[in-house]
Amino acid sequence: MAKHTVIYGEKQITFELKRKNVKNINLRIRPDMSIWVSANKNVPLEVIEDFVKQKGAWICKNLKYFKEFQPNRKIKREYVSGESFRYLGRQYRLKVRKAGTETVKYFRGFIYLYVKDPDDIKGKEKLYKQWLNERAVFHFNKSLDRIYETVRKYNIPKPEIKIREMKSRWGSCHRDAGLIVLNSELIKTPKHCIDYVVLHELIHFKFKYHDNEFYTFLTSLMPDWKKWKKILDEEVIKGL
Repeated sequence: MAKHTVIYGEKQITFELKRKNVKNINLRIRPDMSIWVSANKNVPLEVIEDFVKQKGAWICKNLKYFKEFQPNRKIKREYVSGESFRYLGRQYRLKVRKAGTETVKYFRGFIYLYVKDPDDIKGKEKLYKQWLNERAVFHFNKSLDRIYETVRKYNIPKPEIKIREMKSRWGSCHRDAGLIVLNSELIKTPKHCIDYVVLHELIHFKFKYHDNEFYTFLTSLMPDWKKWKKILDEEVIKGL
């Protein structure tokens, strides 16, 4: 993967270019403020650089946005009472309780962490993340069952779901394997956002590329999809 730099006004925009078997030039800004571009090997570098320049205003806007919230991403969790955690689009306050049986419960705006040793940070972190992963498995599969009913008649196969941490995308479709991979962080977002990502990946079984056919089909099934994408792109990042 090679790095390239273009000049936009008085600013330098450095991006990493990956050659892939894709139809369009794709540009993505990660929360760590790195810029990634993917393009077919047949697209000349000059064309790609012109594309990045054309996106200069959008790039600068989003870099400023991510820079503003960058410090929030470096907060080190101690898993003590009073800390705030996001779950299914809502903020919950943590309450740590000493108990003989370790478990996690949530209600009335609080997540209760019942642990044997309230001072064991790593133990509390492991218990909480295990619970969050279990909730992700439940809600992601529930979303798949629900959303699949809207695409079944289009001969789209029902895939399996895998969950893992991903730095630059919410989901990915593996057509040949009959699999969609979802970002574990999605469990922190509203259910409608999860549904949008699931539908997005399901549609890739019918349309491989993000072309007009893809988005026309997406809009016909979820007319308000841009609303949920906006939340994922601009708002949810504050709490992740």
